[in-house]
Amino acid sequence: MSALAARIQGELNGARKAQDKERVLLLGTVLSDIKNREIELKRALTDDDVVEVLRKAIKRRRESVEMYEQAGRGELAANERREAEALEVWLPAAPSDDEVRAAVREAIAGGAKAIGAVMGKVMPRFKGRLDGSVINRIAKEELGPSA
Repeated sequence: MSALAARIQGELNGARKAQDKERVLLLGTVLSDIKNREIELKRALTDDDVVEVLRKAIKRRRESVEMYEQAGRGELAANERREAEALEVWLPAAPSDDEVRAAVREAIAGGAKAIGAVMGKVMPRFKGRLDGSVINRIAKEELGPSA
């Protein structure tokens, strides 16, 4: 088990002792996702793999927030938002926009003229630390209206 997954497991045990039902449900769900990913890959997960699972869980919750808000279900949207924020605590610190912008400019200077080429060069550098939509937005800004 990766160090991050072990920390999440420890947090789950603490939540169980504190009888924090919402936190137990959230962390139990995430650990289940982690275990499923481990089975899918047929190997022990690294911290980067666990971060990827966390990012997907956060993304799912953010999508649910949008759907609940469109349907006028504010209470459910607020609950999903709280869960996403609780999971973000486990993610590594995200790089600043300036750092991403510098990497995008470097990729463009290196010959990447299309959005796909820029994303291909920049994404591996920030894998597990940043959502691709942020890189995509900055790349489009740097490439200009032709992107």
